[in-house]
Amino acid sequence: MLRNPKLKSPSKALTVTQPQTMDEFLAQQQNQDLLRFITCGSVDDGKSTLIGRLLWESQQLFDDQLASLQADSKKHGTQGNDIDFALLVDGLAAEREQGITIDVAYRFFATAQRKFIVADTPGHEQYTRNMVTGASTADVALLLVDASQGLLTQTRRHAYLTSLMGIRQVVLAVNKMDLVDFDQPTYVNIEAAFAAFAQPLGFESITAIPLSALKGDNITERSARSPWYQGPTLMGYLETVNVVRPSHQRLVFPVQWVNRPHSNFRGFSGTVAEGIVRQGDEIKGDAVRANGKGR
Repeated sequence: MLRNPKLKSPSKALTVTQPQTMDEFLAQQQNQDLLRFITCGSVDDGKSTLIGRLLWESQQLFDDQLASLQADSKKHGTQGNDIDFALLVDGLAAEREQGITIDVAYRFFATAQRKFIVADTPGHEQYTRNMVTGASTADVALLLVDASQGLLTQTRRHAYLTSLMGIRQVVLAVNKMDLVDFDQPTYVNIEAAFAAFAQPLGFESITAIPLSALKGDNITERSARSPWYQGPTLMGYLETVNVVRPSHQRLVFPVQWVNRPHSNFRGFSGTVAEGIVRQGDEIKGDAVRANGKGR
């Protein structure tokens, strides 16, 4: 794997066992469960950077990807001469030019304990429907908060939508702690403010973790800059969180778009996230009916 002298090597605390044969690879994949999670939160809270850091720490980047990342960082990066991890998931030309996330980007990675599919969702208000699409298949939500900004309107909106989509395990990732010198009172105040806000949302667990996605603090090993924090690292949480998926057959159909080409038709576009719907089924007992093939 390519190494950049300006880039911190993956932490030794994360052990990634690479299978040596195809049979070993297939056996490892078969014995691991899959966790789907999303990163969400307000604009510029570091969601894409966090995913890029997770990919780096789990050693999921090949030499050609790192070489491309180095070149892209010089052209589109926002970190000066350093690597911009966000470019690993912000692949659209408009995203790189504007330095924002627009569409949902899915990435697969794995450790020796578990396989993961992460959805990087946009933080801008006008792209909220894309966040809902990513949340519709997630088991866990990583809700990012900029430590220097605290809870924002979009932070609360994403928390509410996360609850609405049935996600019950939430990580409150208090990111950019390096900007506040890993100040414990700042972290504690953000944790308390979110706990008060989230009380009626029905989350089963909220795990707050102080992070620096850019610098790698508390991602795979506890940071020396936050000796007051005794909780799990982010990767440690993701590898061990127990997710019980619902077994009921209620229909969950997140509507991403209302399709209305003319006044005589109104359709609803989205993906069936849970349950079964068939052509001709009546929805909510009104005149709306399912068109096309259900699944």
